[in-house]
Amino acid sequence: MANDKKLVEAITSMEEDFAQWYTDVVKKAELIDYSSVRGCMILRPAGYAIWEKIQQELDRRFKETGVENVYMPMFIPESLLQKEKDHVEGFAPEVAWVTQGGLETLQERLVVRPTSETLFCDLYSNIVQSYRDLPKLYNQWCSVVRWEKTTRPFLRTTEFLWQEGHTAHATAEEAEERTQQMLKVYADFCEEMLAIPVVKGRKTDKEKFAGAEATYTIETLMHDGKALQSGTSHNFGDGFAKAFDIKYTDKNNKLQYAHQTSWGMTTRIIGAIIMVHGDDSGLVLPPRIAPTQVMIVPIMQKKEGVLEKAFALKEQLSECFSVKVDDSDKNPGWKFSEQEMRGIPVRVEIGPKDIEANQCVVVRRDTREKQVVSLDELKEKLGEILETMQKDMFERAKTHRDQHTYVAKDYEEFKTIAKEKPGFIKAMWCGDESCELKIKEDTTVTSRCMPFEQEKLSDTCVCCGKPAKTMAYWGKAY
Repeated sequence: MANDKKLVEAITSMEEDFAQWYTDVVKKAELIDYSSVRGCMILRPAGYAIWEKIQQELDRRFKETGVENVYMPMFIPESLLQKEKDHVEGFAPEVAWVTQGGLETLQERLVVRPTSETLFCDLYSNIVQSYRDLPKLYNQWCSVVRWEKTTRPFLRTTEFLWQEGHTAHATAEEAEERTQQMLKVYADFCEEMLAIPVVKGRKTDKEKFAGAEATYTIETLMHDGKALQSGTSHNFGDGFAKAFDIKYTDKNNKLQYAHQTSWGMTTRIIGAIIMVHGDDSGLVLPPRIAPTQVMIVPIMQKKEGVLEKAFALKEQLSECFSVKVDDSDKNPGWKFSEQEMRGIPVRVEIGPKDIEANQCVVVRRDTREKQVVSLDELKEKLGEILETMQKDMFERAKTHRDQHTYVAKDYEEFKTIAKEKPGFIKAMWCGDESCELKIKEDTTVTSRCMPFEQEKLSDTCVCCGKPAKTMAYWGKAY
């Protein structure tokens, strides 16, 4: 058992140092490894398998709304990037430039894509002529590069994986409807699949995407009380269309500018799963997104018939669940610790005495609760346990968020909460950017969003005391 203890001791306690705990988990659970390029991570099989599950489920949901997948080049000519002034200014500090190809200096610099709005706009300007060509509902799965000063695995890396949707519509109303529709897709995905509760709302003008008319966001709260922007959806209006000359002939044979949207979710969401659900033993993966849902651990596996029974169970259960058998030579205690470290939702223990009694022991990862289950009922019981675990994980995360969401009605109260109570702060705001900047300067807290579900907490702005226009969520963020 000393070796089992050593595996868990390799993880720093969350309460002792949350940042180090996070780093320990992503490394010890073998989700990533560091590469030889600063800020770039190697996604190992365990980490990439989670991304594949996310990709498969999101892709299915996108396609249900009519979206088609495409793939755009990774390089953007500088002249193309310069067409939309606000957009290029927003990304200028983060872009990586290609200036040489082979032995020759390029006549025009190329950007390694930080995002692909300009490429999609260039395409739409060529393929959209008539209202019959609209809408265009495209998405691509790719990687992007942003030259970050400070990096952390999943949360902020120089290169990361994501999907970026780009749509073109005939009217402003259709574009707005699509923008909010895709935000709902993200929100439902997070809550239903990842067991992570979200706050849906609109970003302030200061925090919105460069070049957008409006940016909508889902904000999530991590275990340490910091917020994480987990998915965004942008309404571009016709600003990009005017910059790139995306026009179509309407039903009355008049030329109109198209209206566009963009929306994205990244591998950063894996960081959210880790920080919302993890504990001092490692990962805790929600059953619906876990690449392996059930780990069968044979006890005294060298005894006759034990391994055979374990693999027979795997074959039987694989009809309904993703199942593995740990038939390594490690002792059972080490296997249990490893299963917990990797966040596998359920462990099934079976040994000679269990086989004789036609039973096994089922252990939940989140609560460590053990149940003795008849082998005849195992498939049905596992389904119930996994579904209960999924719901319980969501409720725990929601309770944690609600218990760490505070209301501030005046500035002194706001500053005290910001200093002493990590979490979301709900407070009224006048809508003036100067107050937003003052709050950030005084407390390092930023506006997270103006939620769709508004509450009137008071009549005045928490910062300046002038009449309030909206209630906003505030918090320290990753």
